[in-house]
Amino acid sequence: MSPVLAATSGLSIDYYLILSTVLFSIGVIGLLSRKNMIVMLMCIELMLNSVNLLLVAFSSYFGTNDAQIFVFFIVVVAAAEATVGLSILIMAYRNNRSIDADLLNNLKG
Repeated sequence: MSPVLAATSGLSIDYYLILSTVLFSIGVIGLLSRKNMIVMLMCIELMLNSVNLLLVAFSSYFGTNDAQIFVFFIVVVAAAEATVGLSILIMAYRNNRSIDADLLNNLKG
């Protein structure tokens, strides 16, 4: 174990790996099994946050701050994704009166 990570958190990097894998798996299962678009967007956000957790854990494990710059950009992209996704959902709800993913097939060309 790296002395930097041990001094800052007291946890091994294995715990961060396990937690990040569990969060990412929950996000993938939720994304593939749900039909509600809001829940699907939340699952995508959960997957992005699990990657952020892993990047910060590795960054502090190796004693560098390089990955934290990537985390900042991922958070910016996630905010933009949420904004665009929710605006698309609002327009789809106005047209179809539903946010079910199966009912949005009329958006095809």
